[in-house]
Amino acid sequence: MEHILGQEWEITPAGGSTGEAFYARFEDQKLFLKRNSSPFLAVLSAEGIVPKLVWTKRLENGDVITAQQWLSGRVLEPSEMDQDLVARMLKNIHTSEPMLGMLSRIENSVFLPETIFQKVLNKLDEEVLSLSEVQNTLSFLRQEAANVHCEEKVVCHGDVNHNNWLLAEDNQLYLIDWDGAMIADPAIDLGLLLYWYIPEDNWQAWLSKYGKKLTNHLRLRMKWYVAIQTLSSIQWYKSKNSSTEMNKWVKFLQEIL
Repeated sequence: MEHILGQEWEITPAGGSTGEAFYARFEDQKLFLKRNSSPFLAVLSAEGIVPKLVWTKRLENGDVITAQQWLSGRVLEPSEMDQDLVARMLKNIHTSEPMLGMLSRIENSVFLPETIFQKVLNKLDEEVLSLSEVQNTLSFLRQEAANVHCEEKVVCHGDVNHNNWLLAEDNQLYLIDWDGAMIADPAIDLGLLLYWYIPEDNWQAWLSKYGKKLTNHLRLRMKWYVAIQTLSSIQWYKSKNSSTEMNKWVKFLQEIL
């Protein structure tokens, strides 16, 4: 990275699973650098969803480096996910025509329930598949697969974990880490957020801020996609040999079914 910015810049890894992100600082200038970000980043920046994109540079080896504003701020606490600002921002994302148009040109496909189900099923190993909770979940998913189709297809973030919501010092809210973006049923984002952070008695109130009613069909779709995501989490923590986290998500399966 030094040969792009110059030796005077102090560059440090930004962490994360890919090792492709860095912080850069020179005097009062601060940037967040990432290698091979999606072209989708440009429209996310233009829509004010992520910190401003400052520049993009293509290297001789074909890699693309993007530089964004490095903002001082903090991630949201789990207890803050019920705020109006979160609901309104997610609604803006789900109704953004520029974002949908750009991602449609990049992805060229829509994630349907059966596609997502098969993708997750293919990753489950024998030990995970042998768990009774997983077997019960797979039965539920197969039984309801035909009932969760929805005509509405939007840009979904795919991981609305509170750690991905950045509140800057000027109180501007951003949703970062868009590597898992997809065109799909908005129930994917809504279900994860509600199941993880909002007491069920408050779901309708939260959805009213978002601008949607809690119908039986939406409730089923959210449950279906949360169950799928939970299976994926169980397998991921199993692969990391993190039995404590894996068992936490197995217990969560019992609670939602």
